[in-house]
Amino acid sequence: MITVLSGGVGASRFLQGLASTVDPGEVVVVSNTGDDVEMFGLHISPDTDIVMYALAGAVNPETGWGLAGDTFAVVEQLQRFGYPRWFNLGDRDLAMALHRTRLLREGMPLHEVTAGLAKDWGLTCQIIPMSNDPVRTVIVSPEGPMSFQEYMVKLRTEVDVRGVEFSGAEQAAPAPGVVESLSEAEVVVFAPSNPLVSIWPILAVPGIHRAIGESRAHRIAISPIIAGKTVKGPAAKMLASLGHEVSSVGVARIYQGLIDTMVIDTEDAALRDEIEGLGIRCVVTNTWMTDDNRKRELAATVLEAARRP
Repeated sequence: MITVLSGGVGASRFLQGLASTVDPGEVVVVSNTGDDVEMFGLHISPDTDIVMYALAGAVNPETGWGLAGDTFAVVEQLQRFGYPRWFNLGDRDLAMALHRTRLLREGMPLHEVTAGLAKDWGLTCQIIPMSNDPVRTVIVSPEGPMSFQEYMVKLRTEVDVRGVEFSGAEQAAPAPGVVESLSEAEVVVFAPSNPLVSIWPILAVPGIHRAIGESRAHRIAISPIIAGKTVKGPAAKMLASLGHEVSSVGVARIYQGLIDTMVIDTEDAALRDEIEGLGIRCVVTNTWMTDDNRKRELAATVLEAARRP
């Protein structure tokens, strides 16, 4: 079993490569739900849906989120009634949210809803939300606290981040199957996601951090930082704002004690010794997932490194 701690776009691209390299039935995805939000009265799970759409081959390739060829008639009509337009969900994307919300209101727990949606999309891998309980990522800024989606989408990350909090995490429990997937895995992969707002929310759920620490799996992380920058998203800006080094070394320090190996890009080869000085084995390869071949090659490299004595 291969268990992947997953955010959104970066993780989804890695998972596409992984699902093309091994039997998808061997893959368990523990999905970040700290980004979940209620909009238009609907429960939306952005990171989980991005992963589903990508693995189903339906994701919008230009944005990395949403569905290819989707239309936006519903949000355009809602705007007439005074609803905000900054959270721009497509019509078929809204259908996912409608279905999810109905099932949740009928009392079905989120992990069962998610499993059903994955099956509906024809997926054979297992996708589990980190928790059935509400955990929400809160961005602390000079303007006050705000949801992650307000920071990311509405304000386009143009806000100074003073802190990150995970509201509800202390009272949350791992969703059924999460701890077991970490305990029984041969390999645990920290996907190339933002460590602060994609992976930390997962680790903030009591029991998950400990399960990773006690796991006998080989634990391996892929750095989302390449030459001091991110391919997509605000990770570099957030790391700098919160006093972390904006490099693969900075990411390795965040994960120190939880991972055995860090995979970094060839552009950062000079950082190998510093990472290994932290007690983390370092593998250098091309981590740019520019096409399907590169996604598969990165997944194969990660598995080879994880299974190397």
